[in-house]
Amino acid sequence: MGHIKQMPSPAGMQKTEWVVPPADGRAEELAKSLRVSPLIAQLLINRGIVEAREGSVFLQPKLTELIRPAQMPGIGPAVARIRRAMDKKEKITIYGDYDVDGITGLSILWELLTLLGAQVDYYIPHRIDEGYGLNADAVRALAEGGTRLLVTVDCGISAVAAANLAKELGVDLIVTDHHQPGAAMPAAVAIVHPALEPSYANQDSAGALVAYKLAWAIAEEFSRGPKLEPKLREFMLNATSLAAIGTVADVVDLRGENRVVTKFGLQSVADTKLCGLRALIQSAGLAGKGVDSTAIGFRLAPVLNAAGRMGHARLAVELLTSTSEMRALQIAEYLKDQNVQRQQCERKMLKQACDIVVERGLNHPDRRSIVLGGEAWHAGVLGIVASRLVDRFFRPAIMINASPNENGVAQGSARSIPGFCMLSAIQACSSHLTSFGGHKMAAGLTLPPENIEAFAADFETYAAANLRHEDIVAKMHIDAVVPLRQFTRDLVRQLDLLGPYGEGNPKPIFATKGVRLAAAPRRCGSTNDHLQFAITDNTATIRCVGFRMGGLEKKLVDNEYFNIAYEPTLNHYNGNTTVEFIAVDIQFE
Repeated sequence: MGHIKQMPSPAGMQKTEWVVPPADGRAEELAKSLRVSPLIAQLLINRGIVEAREGSVFLQPKLTELIRPAQMPGIGPAVARIRRAMDKKEKITIYGDYDVDGITGLSILWELLTLLGAQVDYYIPHRIDEGYGLNADAVRALAEGGTRLLVTVDCGISAVAAANLAKELGVDLIVTDHHQPGAAMPAAVAIVHPALEPSYANQDSAGALVAYKLAWAIAEEFSRGPKLEPKLREFMLNATSLAAIGTVADVVDLRGENRVVTKFGLQSVADTKLCGLRALIQSAGLAGKGVDSTAIGFRLAPVLNAAGRMGHARLAVELLTSTSEMRALQIAEYLKDQNVQRQQCERKMLKQACDIVVERGLNHPDRRSIVLGGEAWHAGVLGIVASRLVDRFFRPAIMINASPNENGVAQGSARSIPGFCMLSAIQACSSHLTSFGGHKMAAGLTLPPENIEAFAADFETYAAANLRHEDIVAKMHIDAVVPLRQFTRDLVRQLDLLGPYGEGNPKPIFATKGVRLAAAPRRCGSTNDHLQFAITDNTATIRCVGFRMGGLEKKLVDNEYFNIAYEPTLNHYNGNTTVEFIAVDIQFE
């Protein structure tokens, strides 16, 4: 979700291209209608919001704007089957994915069904031993354990074989998912999926939001009137916090309904009644500081994900559904330690991967993709490292653990760039693969280790045919080029109206050209990686912080004028509030 863009490493990145939209003549009128600064109006227009009514909804979202659960495709048959299972005291198992989206969605459904007195358990596959999605061994074990209704969360839409097995074993299946459906659909009594009805208004629902809608519909089923019973209403309001965490962590478009649930979910996080979430916030050092989308993306979600990456995600569900303050704190601290291990593993793998990229010339301008296989690469960290490679080299990247697992196959994770559908690319090369699945920006795959080289060659051929040189130039979208004097404290406060930030609604980035140093730059941080400096354009002087920009100190001194892109923020120190910039890119003529 990277709101603070890291500077390219010396390992061979080209200059970032700034993309600046033209000033829009409609901004003045929109600003008057909404009573905001013309610059705020320009930001709304940049995000596709041009009418005052749309702007008002965006700046002041209301929970009443959530799409009613009855409109979600497949939800009626799903609620009916769950009601029947509860009436007959059948065992229900919620089967969730091991990432944050699946963990939070599973927690919502399991907690609601538990509250309603259902006989319900949950299951999450082991990321490394079982891999993504519904698998035959798990289905067989759950059937033997007495499960009669299996409800998936954030997976299942492509599990045709496992669904057929469930049917053979007398287990009814309800699929709730948001991943791209394939040509064949799983045999299920109900499939709850936004893409099954093209007219459904939120095609970008996260898996957690799909699960939230099913929980909402079940709550309505068990309420006697048009309004939810008080305990169910309270639960659904509290559950917006989990839906928001899953939505932000899954990097779906944070406009429309996703923005509404995230906005209110973040508000409910602050005073959550879930002791597991409180423990998670405390262990992350965020207690009393407020939790925004950046905190979820960079502080909370990685800790929850660490459970599945380094161990078993069942522990993260236990945390989120715990009713014991002591147990919750124990799990939160353990997962925090697991995340530190994940970070160490990630740094080691990333260095190895970058060295290979440079050695093999995969960063050459004529190359269109990066596919790497490495012995004993940790399968739980492959996706993160693939994302880092995309950030650094700006081309589709696939990381593969070449050491075969117990099934004799190598596992890989893929991440893409805007405009290149990763799922279509992998499908085009699927003759080399054992299995695959995912969506436009991310996917997973397995293949025999001996096929890695041929797969990499075919993938590069496909990428070369579908990506032009300009497609693999890193781009930074600048909201406006403005003089420094515009950034008053009031304007920077108004920028908060645009949050929560994320995919589709990025944190605003501005640029000022032809600035010069107003004070000598100074390296800072424990390893002197960061830079503090002040700039002026003769209209104002503003202090800046450049994270991981320490290496630019001499260049800043040597160049009289330069262009800077930044995120404005407010610095509160010793009772004084001043405008400060987080520098995200510096360009020299």
